[in-house]
Amino acid sequence: MKRVLFDLAALVARVVVGLIFIAHGVQKWQNGYDATAQGFTQGGVPQPRLAAAFTMVAEPVGGFLLVIGLFVPIAALALVVVMAGAFLFVHVDNGIFLADRGWELVGTLGAANLVLAATGGGRFGVDGIYKGVLGRRARRRAEDQAAARAPIDVSQQHRELSSP
Repeated sequence: MKRVLFDLAALVARVVVGLIFIAHGVQKWQNGYDATAQGFTQGGVPQPRLAAAFTMVAEPVGGFLLVIGLFVPIAALALVVVMAGAFLFVHVDNGIFLADRGWELVGTLGAANLVLAATGGGRFGVDGIYKGVLGRRARRRAEDQAAARAPIDVSQQHRELSSP
């Protein structure tokens, strides 16, 4: 029961957080690279053009990967980097509250991604399904190898052959 609860919680977290990142990434694409880089410059982000390029890829691609549950730890870590930059360079001096351009949203999204990076996305995603299939194959292979190495009971085979 505990495992199913984790898998459901991970699914909900991945989908909700992923959709938020997709939305923010699409918004940046709609604004354009130059406008996004300019916003990063105004926010005091170092290397704003590089940061804008990274963010414009990490947010929608990472968000999509979270939603489908593929490469969850890697996608989540990339999004942690984006949120750490937003926290340190844009929001930290504004306090907590979003209404004051504070860090509550980037903190929450960063923390959620840190948990997903550490725990994975659960069984209800591409990674989980793939691991389940590989696990079943490995168990089957181990059982087959164990059966092949098992000693043969010659007396039992003799009885079976000689009985009418």
